[in-house]
Amino acid sequence: MTPGVARGGSRVVVVTVTHFSEGVIGECLAHLPPGLPVIVTDNASRDRTRAIIEASPQTTLIGNDIGRGFGNAANQGLQRALTDDCDFVLLVNPDAKLRSDCLDRLLAAAERYPEAGVLAPVLRTPAGTWEVSHDVDMFRRAEMASRRADPEPEGDICAGYVSGAAMLVRRAALEAVQGFDPAIFLYYEDDDFCIRMRRAGWQLIRVADAVTDHVGGGSIRRSWDKHWEKFWHMAWSRLYIEQKYKGRAAMWRIALPALLRFGVKAPLYLLTDFRNKGLRDAGRFCGTLAYLVGMKSR
Repeated sequence: MTPGVARGGSRVVVVTVTHFSEGVIGECLAHLPPGLPVIVTDNASRDRTRAIIEASPQTTLIGNDIGRGFGNAANQGLQRALTDDCDFVLLVNPDAKLRSDCLDRLLAAAERYPEAGVLAPVLRTPAGTWEVSHDVDMFRRAEMASRRADPEPEGDICAGYVSGAAMLVRRAALEAVQGFDPAIFLYYEDDDFCIRMRRAGWQLIRVADAVTDHVGGGSIRRSWDKHWEKFWHMAWSRLYIEQKYKGRAAMWRIALPALLRFGVKAPLYLLTDFRNKGLRDAGRFCGTLAYLVGMKSR
């Protein structure tokens, strides 16, 4: 098989982003189909991540001296991929392991659904259960039950959102939306990406017979400061997307209740459950406040 050409004649380039990912990136690379070019953008890892990447054939490393967040680092890889003569880009997180026939099944679905800009596999947990990897778009989720137990779909579905853990993106669709929003440092960047895909006229398809195993949590370093940082960015990014698509008034309607709620809860939790709920709600409060005073996400 010609390097970079998947079964069916379509040329695919793989793009992934790492940050202290030594525990998962080796398995991720080992489960990719042989012969495909792989571009890895590493966000300032100081463990063995880069050594593992450099030891893998067919892999190009883009090394960042500072963390640029997921979306901006992914854009670096996407820009490099689009200089190649590819038909599709396979975006995959370092904690995902493609099953042997996953890419072929995604490509077969791309032929069935020519209007699909993104085709995403089913995600399985290490225990073998299915992981919810699709949803309605984020602005409709408030209409849904707070504790949902959706059954696993039996066939392919057209969704409002598919997870960025693994997605095959058609080149024409990627060029139409110009990658991820550079203003978003972490979290909800795949929501924003899916919103723009659909607004550009492309469908998002979750493919039932394509499966990827997802370890989960392997793409970030675990520490108390990262726990706080996670919820800071989740709060900031959620307000940014609300204002981006619905305006400043809509943003304030969710920001003020959040500011009051987490402003009360965070001090109480910091006294009783510092490393979990305390840091979580302190991060949410600070991220909300940071957005409201005009701080950038970085």
